[in-house]
Amino acid sequence: MAIDSSVMVLPPARRHPGAIGRWLLLVLLLVAVPARAIQLQEVRLWRAPDHTRLVFDVSAPPHHQLVLLDSPLRLVVDLSDTSLATSFADLPLADTPIRKVRHGIRNGDDLRVVLELAVAVTPQSFVLKAEGQRGDRLVLDLYDLPGGATPQAESLPAVTKSVAAAERRDIVIAIDAGHGGEDPGGSGPNRIREKNVVLAIARELKSLLTRASGFRPVMTRDGDYYVGLKKRRELARSHQADLLVSIHADAFHDPRPRGASVYTLSERGAASTSTYAKFLAQRENASDRVGGVNITDKEDQVAEVLYDMSKRYSRDWSNGIGSRVLGEIGGISRLHKKRVERAGFVVLKAPDIPSILVETGFISNPAEAARLNDRAYQRKMAQAIYRGLRSWFVEHAPADTLLAWQQEAGSWEYTISRGDTLSEIAQQFNVSVASIRTRNDLPGSLIKVGETLIIPAE
Repeated sequence: MAIDSSVMVLPPARRHPGAIGRWLLLVLLLVAVPARAIQLQEVRLWRAPDHTRLVFDVSAPPHHQLVLLDSPLRLVVDLSDTSLATSFADLPLADTPIRKVRHGIRNGDDLRVVLELAVAVTPQSFVLKAEGQRGDRLVLDLYDLPGGATPQAESLPAVTKSVAAAERRDIVIAIDAGHGGEDPGGSGPNRIREKNVVLAIARELKSLLTRASGFRPVMTRDGDYYVGLKKRRELARSHQADLLVSIHADAFHDPRPRGASVYTLSERGAASTSTYAKFLAQRENASDRVGGVNITDKEDQVAEVLYDMSKRYSRDWSNGIGSRVLGEIGGISRLHKKRVERAGFVVLKAPDIPSILVETGFISNPAEAARLNDRAYQRKMAQAIYRGLRSWFVEHAPADTLLAWQQEAGSWEYTISRGDTLSEIAQQFNVSVASIRTRNDLPGSLIKVGETLIIPAE
C-alpha cells in the first residue's frame, strides 16, 4: 500500500511507552525554533581617496536597505533577520566621514546599524558572493561629495595630449600597484602579502620618475584600498597617461616556480601565449570579485571601437616597452619567461594607452618572497623597471615633450634623493660616472640630497 509522504506516521505506543508524547514534543520544539539568523561576523573599514568602504562579513547574504537621515546626518543600514557577532569599537574612523557607529535590534530579529556622519555622502551598497577564502560580504561605499559613480572612460573621446604652445609637457606614467584593501593578492611565507610588496615597489618607481625631469608619475592607488580594474584604466586615461605599468607579484599553488615576467594584452581573439599566461590572467582578473566591485558596472561596446582604432599603436609600444623592461629585470632577477608574454588582462585594456603588466617574482616561492619583501631589492626592481621604460621613451619621446627637447639638447636633469649614489644614477641613465662628474664639475663621488645633476648623453 502506498503511503502519502505528507501524512505524519506515528510509532506504535505499545513498542515504546511514552514515545508518542516525547516524539510530539520534539516535533513541537522543532517547529517552535525559528530559522537560524544570519550572523554579521566581522566588519572592516578601508579609506580610499574618494570614498570610505565598510565591509560586513556575513554568514549568508542578508536582505538590507539604506536610509539617509538629516538633522543630524545619519546613514541607517537595516539587515533583516541578522544578529551581531562582532564589535564596531575598533573601526579606524579617523579621516573618514563617520563620527560614530552604533547598533540595535529592530522588530525582534532585525539588526539596525547607524552611522553618525560628519559630512554628507553618497552611499552605495552591494553583496559579494563567497569567493576563494572569502565568504559572503555586504559592501557599503560612502562616496565623498560630489560623489557617485565615475564616468565611463570608454565613452570619452580618445586621449589628446594637452600642452601650452610655449611649453613642453612631461611624459605621464600611470603606475598601478595591483590588488589592495579587501584583495591581498598572493600570499607568501610569514604572511607576506602581494598588495604590500607591489605598493612598495610602485612607490619606489614613482620616486625615481619624480626625480628624473621629463616624467610625471601618477598612482592608481597609493594606500591600502581596492580600486576596480576598470577604474584603474579610467584613472590612467583621466591623467592622459603615455603608459600604464601594472605591478604584481606572482603566486602559484606549487612553491617551486620562480622568476619575473612581463605581459602585454593579447589581441582580441588571440590566445594567450602560454597556458600559464591564461591561468595568470584569469587569477588577476578575479580581483574585482575579491576586492569588491558592483556587478552592475559593465563594459560597453565603445571600448571595442576605440580598441580597433588604436590597437596597432598600443600593441607596438606595449611590446617595445615590455621588452626593454624585461631586459633590465633580467639583469637583477631570474626570468620566468625570457620573452614578453600576452594574455587577456582586464587592467591592460585601455584602448589608446600602451600598457604592460610586470610580475616581479613569485611570492609563493619562499626565496623570492624574502627578496620581494626586502626594501633594498624592492628599490632594485623599481630601478630596473625605470631604466627599461626610460630607455624606450628616450628613443621614442613624443615631439611635444620635454624629454624630446632634452634628447635634442643632449642632456637631462636629475634631482638627488636620500639613498642615491653616483654609480646608481649613472646606471639608471646608462652613462659613465666620469661623464657625470665632468659635466657637473664634481671633484669626487660625493653628492648632496636636493641638488640637481645634469646628465650628459654619451
